[in-house]
Amino acid sequence: MSRPAPAVESAALAVLLLLGTACGSRLPESDFENPSTPRQQGGAAPIRVGIITSATSPVGGSVFTGPRDGAKAYFDRLNSRGGIDGRRVEVRLCDDGGSGVGNNECVHRLVDEDQVVALVATTALDYAGASRVSHARVPDIGGQPIGPAYDTYPHLYGIYGSLAPRDGEVGWGGKLYGGTEVYRYFKREQGARTAAVVSYNQSASAAYARLVTQGLKAEGYKVVTEQVDFALPNFRAAAADLKEQGADLVFDAIDTHGNAQLCKAMDDVGAKVIAKVTNVQNWTSTVPTDYKDSPRCRNVLWATGSSRNYEDVSDAAVREFRDGTKGLKEHSQWQLEGWAAAMWFADAAKSCGRVGVTRACVDDFMNHGEPYAAGGLLIPVPYERLAEPPKTRRACLSVARWQDGRGWVSQGSMNTNCFDVPQLSYRP
Repeated sequence: MSRPAPAVESAALAVLLLLGTACGSRLPESDFENPSTPRQQGGAAPIRVGIITSATSPVGGSVFTGPRDGAKAYFDRLNSRGGIDGRRVEVRLCDDGGSGVGNNECVHRLVDEDQVVALVATTALDYAGASRVSHARVPDIGGQPIGPAYDTYPHLYGIYGSLAPRDGEVGWGGKLYGGTEVYRYFKREQGARTAAVVSYNQSASAAYARLVTQGLKAEGYKVVTEQVDFALPNFRAAAADLKEQGADLVFDAIDTHGNAQLCKAMDDVGAKVIAKVTNVQNWTSTVPTDYKDSPRCRNVLWATGSSRNYEDVSDAAVREFRDGTKGLKEHSQWQLEGWAAAMWFADAAKSCGRVGVTRACVDDFMNHGEPYAAGGLLIPVPYERLAEPPKTRRACLSVARWQDGRGWVSQGSMNTNCFDVPQLSYRP
């Protein structure tokens, strides 16, 4: 069965980004065409799509670019094979600089001036232009739910789906819901019983830590909470305490740099855990560099998500993705999800047939299709509009563990790592 939108994971990403931008400011905005997708020379006009990415932002230049790079690679391959019914896909890129002002500028340029048929693989720190996209009835396909936009507006379709009414109000009465499947997995499949939750003494970090703690307690865990100072964090003290408390798992509400420091501290004090659990954004090939000073902790890094492990080349769809992205220096789960988002648009466009590829036709496909799996790359993505939030849900998840020399190794099948779990509410 389909997994609902992983609202808890989205909240985690939003917290980490908020922490990273606390002292930042908007950097220059730019937009440009994909140089590898030339304009159509005669024949049918190209199909124009837009990709908005916070490529230059206060949290760093490469944080958001994975979905964009995956989507571009898919469209390049699609065009090399004749496009969609003989029409090339012309990709227009726009970097919103990580600001709401820049995001609105990108929306205006792509939606109003360039008249794109759809947006694909949106990855925006501040999706301020979401309401304008929705008002223009432009389908936004396969975006990353960093904020609540994909659970708020019609015509917006995040990569993980949504069950919310999407009538202009966030979720149900301002609340979103997430399941406890991650915690259930580690309890049932790995035998974990005690979990540590590490956060900063900062409001967003502390709020997310409370959400994780709520989910863990709902699954019967003993929870150890560790809070460190945001300005002068003492990770060694936190690591020593979670070791003393016998933590099996470590979850966190801290940034990537803090995670690396925490892992080093865990190695230094000899803390041994079943898993140091991270999210899909950190499911990348850069682990050896990011965690170079903590080999023991590095090899208990686990990631969970809703898409097939990008290292699982035994799967034909993953092999296609890896072949199409072999020119990239690094690989990540977000790249694979961007590739899946582009595939989703292509399937929607192909459904238009003789009618022609229009915003309305593509949107109709998104609204009336079955849960979408991108050839098996995604846990089937549902889009429903439920008047009331579900109290429980059958949820599946993709799980991988880092192992030096092997990379990310899949743990079971994402189609069978499934659990009937409660849905817990929170306010984004």
